[in-house]
Amino acid sequence: MSGSLAAVPALSRDELRAKLASGEPFKLVMAASDFGFRAKHIPGSIHFNTHPAHGAHAHGFAGLDENDDIVVYCSNVDCNASRAVIARLLERGYRKVRHYAGGLIDWEAAHLPLEGDWAGSPGAPPDGNPPG
Repeated sequence: MSGSLAAVPALSRDELRAKLASGEPFKLVMAASDFGFRAKHIPGSIHFNTHPAHGAHAHGFAGLDENDDIVVYCSNVDCNASRAVIARLLERGYRKVRHYAGGLIDWEAAHLPLEGDWAGSPGAPPDGNPPG
């Protein structure tokens, strides 16, 4: 029986920041396309590819154990990618799942650390080249 997405606890930006600072083991999962993950992600994140043409979800579960404490996020509160990944995790029996709904935009708005090709220049691609 799968769990309810509504029952997945939410995590605020401050709670996630404290969790990262505490050093306690958990898996931080960014639900995004390959391009999105390469561009920017929260340090320590693992990538869960959500692009259907590239085997979405096929490899994402490999780095996760059902007993892992997992926090899932995507780009922002209106993004459905994290909700889709959470639903898939629940269907597969993962129970220690939380949702950072504010996502990358909320994290970046607080000027918190980022990794990725665009991490040094918020909102702008490297060398001024448009995304493509």
